[in-house]
Amino acid sequence: MNFRHKINSNAWNHFVTITHHKLVVMDGCFRVGLFRQGLLHDLSKYSWTEFKTGVRYYQGTRSPNAAEKEERGYSEAWLHHKGRNKHHFEYWTDVSTREEKWKIMGVKMPVNYLVEMVMDRIAASKIYQGKNYTDGSAYEYFARSKDYIVMHPETKAMLEKILRMLRDEGEKKTFAYMRMLLKKGTY
Repeated sequence: MNFRHKINSNAWNHFVTITHHKLVVMDGCFRVGLFRQGLLHDLSKYSWTEFKTGVRYYQGTRSPNAAEKEERGYSEAWLHHKGRNKHHFEYWTDVSTREEKWKIMGVKMPVNYLVEMVMDRIAASKIYQGKNYTDGSAYEYFARSKDYIVMHPETKAMLEKILRMLRDEGEKKTFAYMRMLLKKGTY
């Protein structure tokens, strides 16, 4: 396979992957009543800053951003993405205002973005794991990093509760619970 063919193949495969992901998130968001967020989810992935990374590092089994981080020590695409998409907990970080504790801290995510984050994690697990996906996949991914991620304690606890519910009781009950949270407007 020549270089031009590989680039064209990667571009098409990456486009298909991110579009499939977007459609799975959109379906989940629609099922809980997040219509606007479902439609607008991850549009920045089609920007040149993010898309070129997807083409260069496309593998089909994980995010191209991870491969870019391994090679460069950071991912320009990820930095661009997390700064524009409020369904990523990394968007909701800030520097503590207490002088004695200058540190990065998590800010509590609004419930609509928390729910979109859950849909994003479910979709990513479905896309990258394919036939190996289970309702426990998103929890397993979360559990690997939960002890060291910078996330607001209430957001982290609710995310864990929802992902455990998904793992133990399935989508129907979990989506009903998220609809209730959205109606309530908080968690």
